[in-house]
Amino acid sequence: MYRPNFANEMRRATTAFSHFVMNYTLRQLQVFVEVVKHESVTRAAESLHMTQPAVSIQLRNFQQQFDIPLTEIVGKKLFVTDYGRAIAEVADNVLQEAEAINYRTKSYQGLLTGKLKISSASTGKYVMPYFLSDFLARHPDIDLVLDVTNKQRVINSLTKNEIDFALVSVLPLGIDINEEQLLENKLYLVGNTPQYNPDAPLIFRETGSATRVSMDRYFNEVTGRKQIELTSNEAVKQAVIAGIGYSIIPLIGIKNELQAGVLHVIPSQGLPIVTNWRLVWLKEKKLSPVAAAFLQYLRTEKNALIEERFQWYLAYKF
Repeated sequence: MYRPNFANEMRRATTAFSHFVMNYTLRQLQVFVEVVKHESVTRAAESLHMTQPAVSIQLRNFQQQFDIPLTEIVGKKLFVTDYGRAIAEVADNVLQEAEAINYRTKSYQGLLTGKLKISSASTGKYVMPYFLSDFLARHPDIDLVLDVTNKQRVINSLTKNEIDFALVSVLPLGIDINEEQLLENKLYLVGNTPQYNPDAPLIFRETGSATRVSMDRYFNEVTGRKQIELTSNEAVKQAVIAGIGYSIIPLIGIKNELQAGVLHVIPSQGLPIVTNWRLVWLKEKKLSPVAAAFLQYLRTEKNALIEERFQWYLAYKF
């Protein structure tokens, strides 16, 4: 985020904090870090679930404690000064230390506390929350960071050791990992009517997606047929509902659409394609107490959770 040539600004920023830190509230630091991150008061307000005027007031009160501008407005656009970026880096460190104090205090009180960081492939949003809800209810002092994104970003976060666990349906290659299997992932050919038109376009996920890999393998002999590529499972689903074409889609994400009759599973030889949702982590990773507790919870409770939360999915027959 910050360039190496900020050394002077960093020294000045640290000196400013050492002289005046008691004048700042943690909320002001949090607001300023978000403004710098997004370079926008509006987007910072959205991120913090605050109103735009409230963010502007906090930003103004924070700025008033410095003789050097932290931000500037040019052509109605907010820019962060070099000094402002240096202050933001120090502020971010202060917020992390404050968070560590909070976690340590709760730990001494005998509470399981800390962050649980998970990255999930996009269709994992229909799976992961059901394995988390009861665990988080038992341990309300745990903070969850759940990033639902594309497969490549999931793998990048895993290899960089930025997360505790990744939820994937296809094991990544070339990475030494441990895994805990959770639930079957069943993929069916789907259209907006029960009838199948072999001349209609096929709608694919982006290259690298696990669903794309499965669909490529299934249609490996298809030639001369129009193909459409979309970058999210939700976009594919909406395109199929609109009648643009057909796609192979994970069953887990279309329960409501099947019940509403806006999507239909097309009978097809060789389907469903079945993989498995797995929670994976680096083999040499030392799990935090929170991550280790969650893993133990899964190993103890997952069968009961699957039976309770995914009954419709287990019972689905076509």
